[in-house]
Amino acid sequence: MKTIIVPTDFSPIAVNAMNYAIEMAKETGASIVLFNAYQIPVGVADVRVMLVNADELKKNAEDRLDLLKQSIEHITSHSIKVYTEAIMGDTVDELETLCNKLKPFAVVMGSKGSSGLERVIFGSTALTAIRHLSWPVIAVPAGKLYKHIAKVGFACDFKQVMETTPVQFIKQMVREFGAELHVLNIDYNNKRFKPETPEQSFLLHNLLKDVTPQYHFINNADIEDGINEFAE
Repeated sequence: MKTIIVPTDFSPIAVNAMNYAIEMAKETGASIVLFNAYQIPVGVADVRVMLVNADELKKNAEDRLDLLKQSIEHITSHSIKVYTEAIMGDTVDELETLCNKLKPFAVVMGSKGSSGLERVIFGSTALTAIRHLSWPVIAVPAGKLYKHIAKVGFACDFKQVMETTPVQFIKQMVREFGAELHVLNIDYNNKRFKPETPEQSFLLHNLLKDVTPQYHFINNADIEDGINEFAE
């Protein structure tokens, strides 16, 4: 069975991401694992920290996760299987361990803030997860609701495509939702064009051809701006 891992710190942003994951689980038939990494507060000079028992922290995390689980089961009439994991440690480190164990369909987590053009400024935990996890991470900005995923964008620099392209995850996502795959490459007046670029683009096409990708070559001096404009 497919699994969606939902890290949570019980904040409104995390709850919104959980609601997003619930709707995705309904569509894909996935189960949900609610995950919380708790830590013992560390005191620094001149700062008082109340002594907290590790067992109490664990119980508190488990109790809060159980409340979220009950809420999901109630609003979905128990149509989604929900599990919980409370682990002491660093969020991303423990999340990586859990991902390696469960091999999830995706990790769905909240991200902090968005501005005028909806450019997401990721919270540090979400950004660290995106950089370090080898599993798909869907970062959900505050207030964003789930709707059917009809288009998937894959930004590629046409460098070492055989070694760096997560082919399995791209195809799984595209096929699961019956989505269009859009491959985009951002360059500026061919400054990033290399002698090996045509060969690398051909290799990429061979890797993805059975999911019929569409290609977009975007002229923009700033890669991030180019991706955001394309997404808009």
